[in-house]
Amino acid sequence: MNDDSSLAVVVGRLRTVAASCGPGGRLPSSRILVQRWGISPVTLSRAVTVLMAEGMVISRPGAGVFVTDRTPRPPVAAADLSWQEDAFAGSNRLRPGTRTDTAAMLRMLWTPPDGVIDLSVGYLHETLQPTKALADAMGRAGRRPGTWTRSPAEGIPELRAWFADDIGGRDGPISANDVLISSGGQTALVTALRALTEPGQSVLVESPTYPGTLAAAAAAGLRSVPVPLDADGLRVELLAESFANSGARVLVCQPLFHNPTGTVLAPDRRARLMDAVRAARAFVIEDDFTRRLVHDDAPDLPQPLAADDPYGQVVHIRSLTKPTSPSLRVTAITARGPAYERLRDAHVINSFFVPRPLQETALELMTSPAYATHLRRLSTALRVRRETTVQAVANRCPHLTLHAARPGGYHLWASLPEDLTDDQVVAESLHQGVAISAGSTYYPPGGPTRHLRLSYVSPASTEEIAQGLDRLDQALRLVGGAC
Repeated sequence: MNDDSSLAVVVGRLRTVAASCGPGGRLPSSRILVQRWGISPVTLSRAVTVLMAEGMVISRPGAGVFVTDRTPRPPVAAADLSWQEDAFAGSNRLRPGTRTDTAAMLRMLWTPPDGVIDLSVGYLHETLQPTKALADAMGRAGRRPGTWTRSPAEGIPELRAWFADDIGGRDGPISANDVLISSGGQTALVTALRALTEPGQSVLVESPTYPGTLAAAAAAGLRSVPVPLDADGLRVELLAESFANSGARVLVCQPLFHNPTGTVLAPDRRARLMDAVRAARAFVIEDDFTRRLVHDDAPDLPQPLAADDPYGQVVHIRSLTKPTSPSLRVTAITARGPAYERLRDAHVINSFFVPRPLQETALELMTSPAYATHLRRLSTALRVRRETTVQAVANRCPHLTLHAARPGGYHLWASLPEDLTDDQVVAESLHQGVAISAGSTYYPPGGPTRHLRLSYVSPASTEEIAQGLDRLDQALRLVGGAC
């Protein structure tokens, strides 16, 4: 059954099932309905969403979909909104159907239907999050005097001081006055790019790179100029030419456990990167999102580029979201001089300020013994999950080639056999009950690639990781792979 044409039919069938279950009744699982009706999990999820919008059913995470006690509201007649297309004529920014419409970002926030194992999302599963420590921190923060008053635009002083020490060290070059508190890493990227550039300019990006960087650059009216990577990270010998040819004055990079490849910038390349940036009189935005996702078998980590930056060329981004919870959206942006002033101004225009209760909660968590305990446990869990994923790929899909499995981050980068493309495999994998990320998401606009990214932090357990890779193996076989 074609997914698009079957939606109305599936909605009708689902209404019939819900009516037979009666108020409070639980609908059959997604896996049962997908198999019974021969449809994709995506189509079923869309049908459930329609019934939820009508008030007929409600989804309870971990429990299932239930019939509500309320009488469903009648569907609202669709309004004619075609006039908006004329209003947006001539503008390509955020146009639906293009790579700048944040489709990749929306996929990061997509919740797979029941029964689908998620190997795509880069947020910790709830079993890995410090939920009790977060709840305790939020409770203490809520009782603090002044918590519910307005925050300074730059952030509360204590949290800025904590970030300054965490990024640059107690005797490092970064002070609390160099720190700006932002609401999440993506917001920080958008703020930094808009503050340091003008629409129509170019920005250098790693290739491949985090899709949020590409979306932020496109939304700012910038042209992303890719600079390739190899096993040692960004190919810094190409930077001088890239800066000169493009006129770019900003480079965005992830030197530590890069997303999606996992590479770490080689020690001998760090100084050469900074030399190239300095020669171009440019800035480097250092996205240091995996600093606290180090595994317990990792060697000592290199310090951030910002910790050794006498000329103020590094704009550093450090987020608390990845090692804690997707809803603890607190991030530090560090910069010095006029760059900091531009960042602050852009931040105020975009966000005004980060809610003080959220900042106070972050401060309570980061300064509590529970946070250090959480990071130790997390580092062990990440190593176990990485090893499980590597072993499961080797046992189940020997022709799926994994790139270096680094002792940090939450993901693995893989190459497909030559006769397959990522779009084929991603689509069939979803039919088989596992969600994965297409490699093409991490490149500037173009066709499909032969790459996949596998996340090992979004499944509930190591057993679920192995089960998900079994389903990926079945998908590869069905689309003609050699696994």
